[in-house]
Amino acid sequence: MVHRHAVTGRRVALTALGALVATGITAAVAAEPTPAAGPLPSAAQTLGADRPSAPVLRALERDLGLTPDQASRRLVNEEAAGTRAGRLRNALGDRFAGAWLRGTTSQELMVATTDAADVPAIKAQGAKAAVVKKTLRDLQSAKQKLDTAAARISTRETPLWYVDIPANRVVVEAGSNAAAAAFVKAAGLDGKSVSVKVTTNRPRLMEDITGGDAYYIIDGTAHCSVGFSVTKGEQEGFASAGHCGKPGAKTTGHNQAEQGTFQASTFPGKDMSWVAVNDQWTATPNVKGEGGQNVQVTGSVQALVGAAVCRSGSTTGWHCGKVEQHDTSVSYAEGRVDGLTQTTVCAEPGDSGGPYVSGVQAQGVTSGGSGDCKTGGTTFYQPINPLLSEFGLTLKTVEAEPPAPQDNVAQAWAAGRVYEAGVTVTHAGVRYQCLQTHQAQGLWAPTSTPALWQRV
Repeated sequence: MVHRHAVTGRRVALTALGALVATGITAAVAAEPTPAAGPLPSAAQTLGADRPSAPVLRALERDLGLTPDQASRRLVNEEAAGTRAGRLRNALGDRFAGAWLRGTTSQELMVATTDAADVPAIKAQGAKAAVVKKTLRDLQSAKQKLDTAAARISTRETPLWYVDIPANRVVVEAGSNAAAAAFVKAAGLDGKSVSVKVTTNRPRLMEDITGGDAYYIIDGTAHCSVGFSVTKGEQEGFASAGHCGKPGAKTTGHNQAEQGTFQASTFPGKDMSWVAVNDQWTATPNVKGEGGQNVQVTGSVQALVGAAVCRSGSTTGWHCGKVEQHDTSVSYAEGRVDGLTQTTVCAEPGDSGGPYVSGVQAQGVTSGGSGDCKTGGTTFYQPINPLLSEFGLTLKTVEAEPPAPQDNVAQAWAAGRVYEAGVTVTHAGVRYQCLQTHQAQGLWAPTSTPALWQRV
């Protein structure tokens, strides 16, 4: 049973623990062509990082210790780095071992490969190369074995595991070495390839239409935070966390006025939901930023590990930090959730469901974490793109157009669909490969958005 944040202040304690795992290495395949030469398209001009809002900049300055100029340049550099990383991912193929950003004020793009022969191609794209032993596919395979084992055994003493791309390993944080060893053994992984991180951190659910506003479940036991405005056909609503409410549950808004009904909710396994609102509420592309000023989202391009990310919540307001890991599994007391993103942003009960943004790109909705906004902590969010895809929703953005009919040919590009990095589509008779995971919008067609699509 999900324990939502009680109005009286009742909180739920959860556990989070860990270990590192990896599988054997496959032989490197023959080298593929170097990415096409030529000037890199300006992702900033295309996707909006060159037009950041004042609340985003102020929070980055405060939480990451940046000057106004450093904060502005960081956002532009991060979006351009995402395009470079996508190009290299496609070019390296199975040898690709991940990409991340390093540094605080001067972001450096790191790209890992299992073949030293790829180093010149990586440097040619303005990135620094790291030659490692395990491909990203190897790491994901190892984590999948842990996911499978977690479906059979209790993970109460080993509730946190993820792929650590910069370290080229799979990590499971644990309360003890013995608990980590038992989990790894149950997954059928080699104990010699496992490195264990013992910690006492215990993530809990952050529970207690502008993104970040409070909303209340009518039974009076809990409140959460609005994530992002969405639409499904003509119906408007918002995305939030799955543990906040079950299908059919009624909600009221921050002003206690009747608001809507949970249409779908998944928890555990995933932590996603969406609420359809009545005609008294209007979906907007806004997220509540610093001092109540609005930040407008323009899309949902997934940020790299190391990128800056900010969160809005009804308990603690607006805070920023960095993306630490994607595809993290967390075993809360109420059940396991896979596919979360781990961050250094603080949060507290009542912030659950609230939005995370990177620059002007929607990233996800708050799930849980440990610590608080006085001493700091770790938080996890449910990525927004899987949520949109799962429930057939369209993110409300500044320039969004209605999605194309979904009966198109499977390989044809269509607005409204979520595309993963590496996927190939056709558009206007030409084949393109996706560079960065995102939900497609009418103004982001492959022919006009080289920041997201590469002609092949």
